[in-house]
Amino acid sequence: MLWGGKKTEMPAPEDALPGRSEPAFDVPERHAVLDAPLQPPFPAGIEVAHFALGCFWGAERLFWVLDGVYTTAVGYMNGTTPNPTYEEVCSGRTGHAEAILVAFDPAQISYARLLEVFFEEHDPTQGMRQGNDVGTQYRSGIYFSGDAQKAKAEMARQSYDEALRAAGHEPISTEVEPAGPFYYAEDHHQQYLHKVPNGYCGLAGTGVSCRIPAAAD
Repeated sequence: MLWGGKKTEMPAPEDALPGRSEPAFDVPERHAVLDAPLQPPFPAGIEVAHFALGCFWGAERLFWVLDGVYTTAVGYMNGTTPNPTYEEVCSGRTGHAEAILVAFDPAQISYARLLEVFFEEHDPTQGMRQGNDVGTQYRSGIYFSGDAQKAKAEMARQSYDEALRAAGHEPISTEVEPAGPFYYAEDHHQQYLHKVPNGYCGLAGTGVSCRIPAAAD
């Protein structure tokens, strides 16, 4: 009960669960749809992006269907607890977001295009929730690697925030932060909506188009 009403509050590092030094489970070697490796090293020229946009089951599927995406995976990012489990993340005591890894070929699909999909396919104004899913793990986030991704993410966030406000929506709540460790989720969560085609997906966009300035492409 102590944490029952605090799932929308980020835990202080000293209050977070301790976690463990090694993962509590094995990660599958291959993507169930794309038949590509889930973990690096990836082929030369492949870049990696990380996003959080609510329940990661539906979020992952949004990206594995895109031409130019080499592989995807779900996991936990930008919290405190090392090597968390799904149950620990759902407790609200790790600080992690449910996140997706997107490995992509920038010669076929740009980071800016990934940002457009990210923003259009969820509601980035809801803070620590996404629809009926409530908790810190459902927050909206872009976790960048390097200055180029940071600049594009911040430009896209500002542009979409202006578009949302113009359409009468609340201000954007998406966090744009450096990517911390990506802790892979358990096997049954990977490509979940391929394994369970009628499984739950609570994502819904705002209906506002995301048009990223050409400078971000």
